[in-house]
Amino acid sequence: MSQGKSDSLLPLLLSLLITLGLLGIGAVLVLRLINNGKIIGNGGLHLGTTEGQSTFTQVKNVPSGLFNYGGSTTWAPIRRDVDPLLQAAWPNFRLRYVDPPTGTPGSGSGIRMLLNNQLSFAQSSRPLKDEELAKAAAQGIQLAAIPVAIDGLAIAVNPRLGIPGLTVQQIADIYTGKITNWQQVGGPSLKIIPFSRHPEDGGTVQYFIEEVLGKQPLSNTVVIVRDTTDGLRRVAATPGGIYYASAPEVVGQCTIHPLPLGQQKDQYVPPYQEPYVPPERCPQQRNQLNYRAFQEGTYPITRRLFVIAKEGNSPDAQAGRAYADLLLTDQGQAAIKKAGFVRLR
Repeated sequence: MSQGKSDSLLPLLLSLLITLGLLGIGAVLVLRLINNGKIIGNGGLHLGTTEGQSTFTQVKNVPSGLFNYGGSTTWAPIRRDVDPLLQAAWPNFRLRYVDPPTGTPGSGSGIRMLLNNQLSFAQSSRPLKDEELAKAAAQGIQLAAIPVAIDGLAIAVNPRLGIPGLTVQQIADIYTGKITNWQQVGGPSLKIIPFSRHPEDGGTVQYFIEEVLGKQPLSNTVVIVRDTTDGLRRVAATPGGIYYASAPEVVGQCTIHPLPLGQQKDQYVPPYQEPYVPPERCPQQRNQLNYRAFQEGTYPITRRLFVIAKEGNSPDAQAGRAYADLLLTDQGQAAIKKAGFVRLR
């Protein structure tokens, strides 16, 4: 080959080598994205997963359409933070939250609306009751309660109260009127002002009465509040106040103290991760949920959150089952934890 020909071929060879090199680098990057779960089957880019996690798009039989849902107020952080992620992955699976036409929202009202065909599925902070199953059966409907997350109840007191904790029995005695002064549980001589939502308002109150109070009614000394926001504000303004609610609604608050609880005196488990963040360092720092204690069951008042779905092949039944399946993926469970609850899986 002459010198002139080799000189003319040299740029072509260099261009070919550069092109092959870029293609090789690109192939490596694509393989890495696939292995990390960031490229999903429908050709879109998904940024919310890590290696080894399932994605929302791997769930099968997700129906298309507009589906009404509602129920427990405890679920509000999931509706706010997690459900938009589900709909981004499945844009044709459209969810619309619906309040009850009368009364306040809650687990019970959500299940009633489901049985009245006002909802496709419901969100509940308690299991189904026998009377709800019986009513469904009378209508020829079978309901399933699908657990998707772990939650617990936290007790809020005024930050200036200065007691180390309470036993579950002491809480029951306060809310049934047997203990009326903080001095009776090692605190100051101060009247106890217990706050609660109305017993018919939701699954949290019903769970508290059934599981903590042993089905005893609330004392007539209990002050009824509209909702958890109202309850926490009242405790912050009342030196002897006490209130209970879902732990994610309580633990990170700046104006109250989430109280450690125990089955036995002086064996208290905090609902927050230690060390405790005092109010004066909040909101720059906030207390975080004690995930390990909730998951292991060492915290004494824990429960599960349920999707209440219809059985069968109707569009509503498919929607309820698909919603639960989406929340039970690795990605769904990670999002539930980020919303402040504890992973079931």
